[in-house]
Amino acid sequence: MEFGLVLSSYRGDFAPLLYSSSCPAFVNHGSRFRSPSCIKNQLHFMSSAALMGSNARCEASRTSTIQEASELADINWDNLGFGLVPTDYMYIAKSPRDGVFTEGGLQRFGPIQMCPSAGILNYGQGLFEGLKAYRKEDGSILLFRPEENAWRMRTGAERMCMPSPTVEHFVDAVKETVLANKRWVPPPGKGSLYIRPLLMGSGAVLGLAPAPEYTFLIFVSPVGNYFKEGLAPINLIVENEFHRAIPGGTGGVKTIGNYAAVLKAQSIAKAKGYSDVLYLDSVHKKYLEEVSSCNVFVVKDKVISTPAIKGTILPGITRKSIIEVAQSQGFQVEERLVAIDELLEADEVFCTGTAVVVSPVGSITYLGKRVEYGDGVGIVSQQLYSALTSLQMGLSEDKLCWTVVVD
Repeated sequence: MEFGLVLSSYRGDFAPLLYSSSCPAFVNHGSRFRSPSCIKNQLHFMSSAALMGSNARCEASRTSTIQEASELADINWDNLGFGLVPTDYMYIAKSPRDGVFTEGGLQRFGPIQMCPSAGILNYGQGLFEGLKAYRKEDGSILLFRPEENAWRMRTGAERMCMPSPTVEHFVDAVKETVLANKRWVPPPGKGSLYIRPLLMGSGAVLGLAPAPEYTFLIFVSPVGNYFKEGLAPINLIVENEFHRAIPGGTGGVKTIGNYAAVLKAQSIAKAKGYSDVLYLDSVHKKYLEEVSSCNVFVVKDKVISTPAIKGTILPGITRKSIIEVAQSQGFQVEERLVAIDELLEADEVFCTGTAVVVSPVGSITYLGKRVEYGDGVGIVSQQLYSALTSLQMGLSEDKLCWTVVVD
């Protein structure tokens, strides 16, 4: 960790990089891009006086970082969308062949370098997670169920033949990254800090095989609403040609390939004026699965139904939380096969996900037929959205112990 802090004082002079020891040829000694091992060697041969000076600079850098993190960033918080806003720091840890991740540390946010034959680039061996941090009125920062993201990453890693950080490592790294970027957490009611942990095969491979080295990386960005409409009805079209996942595939884990596969149908839908696409199962082509990046719920006669998790649907953490909140409020919730006919006859439909939280559906178009749900945000959608966001933002008592204070 001490070495990581010393390096942080140099990373202002070097563009941030992700150096893969299995591809050492990609150290460009003739430019400002150098590997951490290169910097380490330079530090090793420093004189005692130089090292003392370096330690002083390190302490000054640490003080500066703390002070910098405590000041609110100067941006237009009222205009936040769901897009990348470059922040100050990202977190990186490595796992060589033994499958154990190093402690890792912070470095300045910026581009990364890796070998062209890295497993993530050639064979898509990678996972990601998404969670948020919220600022309370008293200035403290809350995370929402980060251990659930850690467990989901571990489950996905096992499916993708990857080592993964422990739950404790994951949560501690998220906290460290959020604290270092504290000034980018929006003021209360202005949005949230979106946190993106990545797990990727960074080691070099040529033949199809698990990578020999892995990287765990976390970056963050302040965000507003995922859909520009905010908590307003979105319009979906049911897709009956393209499929998001198949039985026995990777639809049930958060691997990167799941998302590139939906871009084609999503682009076509948006060009026609729809907000997003709702997918059906690939076998019978009549049961609901997911929207491109969120789970779907159907409300009928006081019963809330959602497709069961059976390997082709991502086990969303917001989905899980909404089910528990709904049950605590007296709703009957069913996880089962939900046919498209039920959707078309529903009283209300809504989507859930880390990015959208809860998004009410205003209309569904299926085979040219458009079905509309009420005149605006449904009662159940509004009720569950308010209950969950109040918990996430620390506005209501957390009797479920889901929030974690970052300190």
